[in-house]
Amino acid sequence: MDVFRIEGPVKLSGSVTVNGSKNASLPIMAAAILAPGKSVLKSAPDLSDITVCGQLLEQLGGKVTRQNNGVLLIDSTTIDNPVGDYEIVRKMRASICILGPLLARCGRATVSMPGGCAIGYRPVDIHLRGLRELGAKIRLDNGYIVAEAPNGLRGSDIFLGGSFGSTVLGTANVLMAATLAKGRTVIESAACEPEVADLATCLNQMGAKITGIGSPRLTIKGVSQLKPFDYEVIPDRIEAGTFMIAAAIAKSRLELKNCRLEDLMAVVDKLREIGVTVESTHSGCVVARSGPVKPADITTQPFPGFPTDLQAQFMALLSLAEGNSIVIEKIFPDRFMHVAELARMAANLRKEGPAVIVSGVKKLIAAPVMASDLRASAALVLAGLAAEGTTIINRVYHIDRGYEKIEQRLNPLGAKIIRQDATGV
Repeated sequence: MDVFRIEGPVKLSGSVTVNGSKNASLPIMAAAILAPGKSVLKSAPDLSDITVCGQLLEQLGGKVTRQNNGVLLIDSTTIDNPVGDYEIVRKMRASICILGPLLARCGRATVSMPGGCAIGYRPVDIHLRGLRELGAKIRLDNGYIVAEAPNGLRGSDIFLGGSFGSTVLGTANVLMAATLAKGRTVIESAACEPEVADLATCLNQMGAKITGIGSPRLTIKGVSQLKPFDYEVIPDRIEAGTFMIAAAIAKSRLELKNCRLEDLMAVVDKLREIGVTVESTHSGCVVARSGPVKPADITTQPFPGFPTDLQAQFMALLSLAEGNSIVIEKIFPDRFMHVAELARMAANLRKEGPAVIVSGVKKLIAAPVMASDLRASAALVLAGLAAEGTTIINRVYHIDRGYEKIEQRLNPLGAKIIRQDATGV
């Protein structure tokens, strides 16, 4: 099991190119199930989650090949085993996205309840409710979701809102299933995240008839068949946001290429509020900080609000603010496992229910810490860049799920990160 050894504090400079979006790639890979034949996904990041999704598609009967230029070749000519096995699905929550496409293509699916990061309980009841509205019969059996639609799916008016807002993966699941349903489907309270819009755009390229893309109301006119896609995924806004925060926490200047600021306006607004400059360029942006970090209050919300996937990273930055900040988590109220680890690095944090009060300190101090989930891992890496001394981050396999070789991306910019086997520490 690898660990990171990070020497800090450091200054960063130079430019970094943002990779394709993990959270957009995964449902688009699942969408290949809908169309027998060979699909091409461009700019797919080389991540463990992408590898797991490829293994899942191959278990279903497909074939997935990665080329050296970030291209995935997905052959879904044969999908003859509509079963998402526990041993694969438990590794990644996005595995649930195969449920809708399998139902639409095969008329049946058996998929294990999903796993993923330990960021709190995330039920899939909204997914199942939406698929039932399309005519599927669903039951739970020994930890598996067993879904059947032997006579095909039928269009319906479906409300997908939940206690914590719209469901991204639930919207993706129902949207994919509805493309091959008979008649018209209207999804109300659909997730508006760019990754959902990217999926819908890809589905339309495949021959689907979806309108309202990017809005909370999606209208889908079912078609009899779809064709394979040749599609380039959008840039990863969470990776971009993480690099923005890296520039800020290291009091540095970075240029980000292949970055869509329109997907990150809530983050850009908060960065500017605390004293970080963000300037748009023709291919991305330049992010810089020269003065102190000002305190701020942030509340995570569905898009276009502040993304929950950048909450931990921003908390690390606010730990160095001159004053008190409040971080409120409205999407996953238990997503605070990084708090104790940041506190080990001398951050002054106090959890109060679904909120954390952040009292800024003058400096962070290196310490051995434990990564608990993907975005918490990124927060600890950022803290390590600013902390005095040598930070050791254990369980960095979490970060490999969402950031492609992050140490090789940050070291040319001035970071000092060494990946080691844990036995060598």
